[in-house]
Amino acid sequence: MRSLLDTHLLVYADSSDEPERQRRAIDLIKHHRAAGTAVLSMQVLQEFVNVALRKLQLPPALIRARLAFYGGFELVPPTAGLMASALDLHVLHGFAFYDALILQAAIVSGCQQLLSEDMQHGATFGGVQIVNPFATP
Repeated sequence: MRSLLDTHLLVYADSSDEPERQRRAIDLIKHHRAAGTAVLSMQVLQEFVNVALRKLQLPPALIRARLAFYGGFELVPPTAGLMASALDLHVLHGFAFYDALILQAAIVSGCQQLLSEDMQHGATFGGVQIVNPFATP
């Protein structure tokens, strides 16, 4: 199933302070990479690099290696149209703009799900279901 991966998945994969989430994030990233179903937005990559530098304090060489790896995923570029559609989601549904931008990237790239812990688990917008990969069943 085509899935857009939100920033937290990438961050948890490199964060050892929550080992269960780290393991889950790594498993999901590996699964979607192997299946060819992983999609990332450029916004997610930008946020990952910012957190990797500031919070995780990863060395730049490791961040470059992660970027090379994630560069093998389908990437959704930012466009004015994407931002305008995200603004509509923000206005119509009350999403924070940056969350709406990630959701809109999932919609325009034809994803069936958005893996995110930041939005309403189980909700569907534009044919994309929001799934919190860390929610307990």
